[in-house]
Amino acid sequence: MTHRIGFVGLGNMGGPMAANLVKAGHTVTGHDLVPEARERAAGQGVRIAASAAEAVADAELVLTMLPTGRHVLEVYRELTASAVDALFVDCSTIAVEDARAARDLARTAGHRALDAPVSGGVPGAEAASLTFMVGGAAEDFAAAEPVLAAMGRKVVHCGESGTGQAAKICNNMILGVSMIAVAEAFVLGESLGLSHQALFDVASTASGQCWALTSNCPVPGPVPASPANRGYPAGFAAALMAKDLGLAADAAEAFAVPAELGRRASELFADFARGDGAGRDFSAIITTLRENTA
Repeated sequence: MTHRIGFVGLGNMGGPMAANLVKAGHTVTGHDLVPEARERAAGQGVRIAASAAEAVADAELVLTMLPTGRHVLEVYRELTASAVDALFVDCSTIAVEDARAARDLARTAGHRALDAPVSGGVPGAEAASLTFMVGGAAEDFAAAEPVLAAMGRKVVHCGESGTGQAAKICNNMILGVSMIAVAEAFVLGESLGLSHQALFDVASTASGQCWALTSNCPVPGPVPASPANRGYPAGFAAALMAKDLGLAADAAEAFAVPAELGRRASELFADFARGDGAGRDFSAIITTLRENTA
C-alpha cells in the first residue's frame, strides 16, 4: 500500500529518507528551509512545497526530521493545525518530555503520533538500513511500520509514547562511551608501539569487539569505509553526539541514575564539539585524546 506523505526536514538525514520513500512508491511532498536541501530532494523525486504547512495539507502520514525538541514543537504547532486526520511520526532525536509534548499537540488537534528516532547515520539513511526505535500506541505503530521499513532494516516498537526517544538516548550513550574507549585504546596502543592494524585484528575478533571499532574505526586503515580515512567528515557529527549525550545525562540526573561513564562521555564530547570538532565525525574525538597524551 502506498501513502501520501508529508516530510518536513530534508537535510542530511531527512533528504535520503524521503528519497527512499519515493523509491518505495509513496507520494512524498516535502519542505526544508535550506534551498540546497530542497533542490537535492527534488532531484530524488520529492515534490517540494512552498511551506511546511503546504507539505502536510493532504498527507496521511507526516514525518519530521529536525535538529532539536524546540524545532519539533514549533513545527508541530503549525503542522497539527494544517494536516487533516494524519499520523505524525517524528524521527528527530529529542528529549522524552519533548516527544510527549509533541504527541499531546498532535492528539489535541485530532491526530495520532509516534516518536521514531533512528540509528545508522547518513550512510544508513542513504542505504535504507536505519534502525527505528518507536514509541506510541500499538495500532499506530502497525500503521507506520511498513512506511518505516522502506527507510530502514529494523523497526522496533519500544512501548508507549516517549520510549522510542528513551531507547535512542540509551543506545547513543553506549555508542559515545564505546567510541571513547576504542579511541583511548588506540592511543594507548600507539604509546606501547602497537600498530593500528594489529590492535584492530585482535580486538575486532575478541572481547573488545563493538560497532565503534568495526564499523566506525577512529583510525585510518583497518576499516576503509570509516570517516578516519577521509579526514573525519561527519557521518554522525560530534555536535550531534554531544547533543544526544546531553539528553542522556539530563535524563540520568532527573531519575537519579549515576551513569558515571555516560556523564563523563557527555562532558568530553561537549568540549570537543565546542572546538573544532563540531562539524567532524564523532570518531574524530581521538584527535583530542591523542593531543592530551603526554
